[in-house]
Amino acid sequence: MSLPAQKLRYPYITSNPEIAHGAPIIEGTRITVRTIAGYYQMGMNVDEILATLPHLSPAQVHSALAYYFDHQEEIDTDLADSSNEEKWEKKVISD
Repeated sequence: MSLPAQKLRYPYITSNPEIAHGAPIIEGTRITVRTIAGYYQMGMNVDEILATLPHLSPAQVHSALAYYFDHQEEIDTDLADSSNEEKWEKKVISD
């Protein structure tokens, strides 16, 4: 007998259509999960992320990383798309 599926919950993670176009953010901030995931992909650990964003708590960063790991494909695609947009904007500005 299998257990009923439970909706995963992430303490400290919320979304608001008026902030970051509704992307998941750390509650009470404008810091997106994508931002935390980007730092993680750059090789930063939780302590280094906290040094960069000292107003966050370890629990907030861990919650963002848990959300990231559970939605990794979607967020990685979003990170790649935003990286390509930034490169394109830099090229357009420099031309």
